[in-house]
Amino acid sequence: MDPIVVEVRRNGFVEARHRVHAVAVRDGEIVAAAGDPHLTCFMRSSSKPIQALPLARARGDLDERDLAIASASHRADDDQLAAVRALLAKAPATEEDLECGLQEGRPPHRIDHNCSGKHSGMLALCRAYDWPTLDYRLPDHPVQRACLAAHVEATQSEPLATATDGCGVVTFAYPLERMAHAFSRLPQLDRGDRVTRALRAHPALVGGPDGADVRLMHRRPTWYAKGGAEGLLCAGDGDLGVALKAEDGASRPLGPALAAFLDVPDLATDTLRNSRGEVVGEIGISVFTNL
Repeated sequence: MDPIVVEVRRNGFVEARHRVHAVAVRDGEIVAAAGDPHLTCFMRSSSKPIQALPLARARGDLDERDLAIASASHRADDDQLAAVRALLAKAPATEEDLECGLQEGRPPHRIDHNCSGKHSGMLALCRAYDWPTLDYRLPDHPVQRACLAAHVEATQSEPLATATDGCGVVTFAYPLERMAHAFSRLPQLDRGDRVTRALRAHPALVGGPDGADVRLMHRRPTWYAKGGAEGLLCAGDGDLGVALKAEDGASRPLGPALAAFLDVPDLATDTLRNSRGEVVGEIGISVFTNL
């Protein structure tokens, strides 16, 4: 099956095309695919709900907002930053303890980094086990070893490679099929239901309102989803897991591609606007496969 093709159209002319690979898995079996279901990439921020598993298991005192922001790629809006600060306070830790660095295009504060919630959760995990907080981002630290173990558990396989993510922690390479499998299993794993409930309860903490993951959770409340850098999206609903990856690393085709693959019509077309807020085109499907 060919990949899903998403077009960017302006005044009737196609300006760009994105090819998106997609796979759906249930009970360990591929039930639908478009493109290459074994395409391998790093999970990047789509890992965050899995990285939150050790935290959910260690800290019964955390609430759904805490686990949602620990799984987030936030936009540093007021509510999201308040959730980060609340999680830091519960850790307990301070902004100076965060090892995510500064993020280009954002205020020069570590808490404004879109991964500061995940890093706050990692500090809270350190406090739970009395692990040192210094260098918690490095591969040999117990936090990162716990995250690796959670990925092996969720995917039921070892990563094909590891690398350093944009915020300094470890990221794991898997085929799309393994990512979808992990998201299909997440609610059934020990304390995994705490994480998926948090995502569904607080999608506005997880990312921006234009993100395909957040929009899916708003429109289909039984779904949990998390996007990742370089055009990746993973999601699940009960025992079904899906993973989508844009070949060119763009995020803009993910909503229409997800709509086509899952038959979610209200995500099928995205509006293209200019700097004045005027509608100047659209992003929509050219070729697609329904699940």
